[in-house]
Amino acid sequence: MKKDKNLIKTKMSPLNAIIVAFLWLLFALMVIGSLGSCTKETIYPTPCNGNCGTSYEVIYKNQLMTTNGNGYYEVEWDDLNYFQISGYLTPLNNEYVLNGIPLIEARFDSDYWVVLDSLTFQTPMYSYLGWFNDNTLNDPVSIGNYEITLNDMFSLYPPLNIVGYQIPRYFDTDHPAAHTLLGTYSKYNYQPTQKIFLDNEMVGDIINIFIETQFNTDYGETEIIEDQIKVIII
Repeated sequence: MKKDKNLIKTKMSPLNAIIVAFLWLLFALMVIGSLGSCTKETIYPTPCNGNCGTSYEVIYKNQLMTTNGNGYYEVEWDDLNYFQISGYLTPLNNEYVLNGIPLIEARFDSDYWVVLDSLTFQTPMYSYLGWFNDNTLNDPVSIGNYEITLNDMFSLYPPLNIVGYQIPRYFDTDHPAAHTLLGTYSKYNYQPTQKIFLDNEMVGDIINIFIETQFNTDYGETEIIEDQIKVIII
């Protein structure tokens, strides 16, 4: 009886079967590896098309100040205990604006600290059977003031930076977020504004205000611009 050649099967030795299986496994691993390496790379645009910019001004009593010949703002203290820093920032690309909110921030810091030594204040005193300004007996007439002085304030309250923050007594400088506590922030707007503390005891002093503006505070490209404003209190 004649056999069809197409029905003839070749018997493979166990060693050859192992080699073939190993080669198929190696081929499969190579294919999977090539598929895994073909990931799409995300390309982020620059925050402002490479044209990020800042402009900060000093305002006191609603008056825009100008610098002198040496680049200092001269602020004449006139009973108002603060001046303002107002900024104008370049708008971000739409990729870094979420629901109309730009992912941008300005951090303010200074080299000027206020230390409380003692605090004195006065409180009015009244007589038990004293005089009143009307018949309702709701508006008593003071017979004088009593002065109260609180000493050793430094041990109770840490120094105050004039931009509006204090360093806690047990501040952990090694904490990953420690640097974010050193300063005050104006976030998510293109016109950041910060009030700077001012009083008559600062007359004659020079103040340096440091501003760090970060364009895009989320994923993607980020640009940081640093500004310094020098102020003389006169």
